[in-house]
Amino acid sequence: MTNSETEGHRSILRQIARKAMLERGLLPDFSVEAIAELDRIQAPKVEVETGVRDLRDLLWCSIDNDDSRDLDQLTVAEALPSETVKVYVAIADVDAIVKKASAIDDHARHNTTSVYTAGEIFPMLPEKLSTDLTSLNFSVDRPALVVEMTIGADGTQIDSGICRAVVRSHAKLAYNSIAAWLDGQAGAPAGVADMAGLSENLRIQDSIARTMKALRHVHGALNLQTIESHPVFEGDNLKDLEAEKKNRAKDIIEDFMIAANGVTARYLSSKNFPSLRRVVHTPKRWDRIVELAAEKSYKLPDVPDAGALEAFLLKQKDADPLTFPDLSLSVIKLLGPGEYVAEFPGDSDDGHFGLAVKDYTHSTAPNRRYPDLITQRLLKAALAGQPPPYQKEELTALAKHCTDEEDMVKKVERQVEKSAAAMLLGSRIGERFDGIITGASSKGTWVRLFSLPVEGRITQGFEGTDVGHRVTVQLLHTDVDRGFIDFKKIH
Repeated sequence: MTNSETEGHRSILRQIARKAMLERGLLPDFSVEAIAELDRIQAPKVEVETGVRDLRDLLWCSIDNDDSRDLDQLTVAEALPSETVKVYVAIADVDAIVKKASAIDDHARHNTTSVYTAGEIFPMLPEKLSTDLTSLNFSVDRPALVVEMTIGADGTQIDSGICRAVVRSHAKLAYNSIAAWLDGQAGAPAGVADMAGLSENLRIQDSIARTMKALRHVHGALNLQTIESHPVFEGDNLKDLEAEKKNRAKDIIEDFMIAANGVTARYLSSKNFPSLRRVVHTPKRWDRIVELAAEKSYKLPDVPDAGALEAFLLKQKDADPLTFPDLSLSVIKLLGPGEYVAEFPGDSDDGHFGLAVKDYTHSTAPNRRYPDLITQRLLKAALAGQPPPYQKEELTALAKHCTDEEDMVKKVERQVEKSAAAMLLGSRIGERFDGIITGASSKGTWVRLFSLPVEGRITQGFEGTDVGHRVTVQLLHTDVDRGFIDFKKIH
């Protein structure tokens, strides 16, 4: 390790993260102007005014990670006759405080998203806002945009609407404890037990979310499952990387947000407004996906077909759940990255191949993603009957900028993740590991290990390998500062 041995792991990773941010043109700190602007911001008085509904009495709750403090969404459901359900999704009205072209907005516009690393989190907005004044915190009145969706018994969307409202969270809940309760593995968490009617409401949310997901998969949404890790520290020292797991509580939020994003996109279209769409084009390497399926004795059609791919993925998940995340990762790499595209009245985008939705925008996390804040401003203007706050040239440029910066952010996050992994593997030089090839191009060949949520580069013996191939590798070298983990392919 080239850094001082007296430094804790977290401090080293923080230095690496900040350097990586600067090298990629990202801003790790807020400007003097943004801080001065922040100091002048006071908690606004939240009032129910003309055109704003009072929805504070609904059983709103937030469900997020245990340590999340920037709460963008609240959800609640209402059972209706004929087995239909009305789902409400409240999104924090960040634009109520963060105005376009302000110093704080300039910072958010530059980075375009919060950056999450093992060393440090670089929030898109100052924490005074994202974890307080623009966060949908427990038992506080907050302005919000609310998406209402009436869902039929089969998961179809019967009706939808959007309004401005004042909301109040009645419970701050966490994914893992809610999932354990829904699965019958634990009792109701305190926040659920303390609020009359919330237990039943969450079960309604869980039931209708599963129905909505099932219908999306019928229409070709892909059942993908990747391995994401988070660092486990003991004091300032890194002890492990734990793999994140999907669960029923995360599924509730995921499915409601996908649906709310679709409603937002269609609402803007109905008002002849431009929008910032999130698209995943049809796969550029479908031929390799076909080969992957053939290696598992499954035939896919020669032309991209999301429904056929989903059937293959479901079969493989049942047959080999242990390595399914690695197959998913291979497919994701071959599908290609998503991107932001400005759409204007009369245009028609490609939709989102992986989600099997035609109309899709990012709108549900305005504290963490700048495209969502852009969408919120467009939506508020459409609701008020005002002209769009972004002109064609500006929105087109922003779409490309957000796509480019998202790529830079992912590179920072991956670099620090690799540095953390290098810390853990530094004492295991010469050991052998089984893994799967996750990337193969002129830029290099990459392998993800089965036993640890770690990815590294094969520097020797990579010839003839391609995405999806299983290999055995030997650890040759690690470099914490540069985030390098080098392997030799054994067989």
